[in-house]
Amino acid sequence: SQEIPGEFKLFNNYPNPFNPNTRIRFDVPEQSYVSLKVYDYLGREVTQLVNETVSAGMYEVDFNTSQLGNLSSGVYFYRIETKGQSGAFVDTKRMILVK
Repeated sequence: SQEIPGEFKLFNNYPNPFNPNTRIRFDVPEQSYVSLKVYDYLGREVTQLVNETVSAGMYEVDFNTSQLGNLSSGVYFYRIETKGQSGAFVDTKRMILVK
């Protein structure tokens, strides 16, 4: 049986810097709506990786820039927003795309 994490957590992506693919891990301690989006350094949304209600658990998603056309090298941010019974959780981390 999968271990249930004790708290909401967004982890650093790996690898970082990356090209073209990196993996983002997050923990959800209770059933929650999860939104995980990637933004460029100006705050423009690049893509949405997760947009659904998930059950408690540990998750990994791949961010593959080769499917998004011509993203330039530089700093990007990924932001998780969750809503569950115990409230909301928001966190943002940065990653670097190197071409």
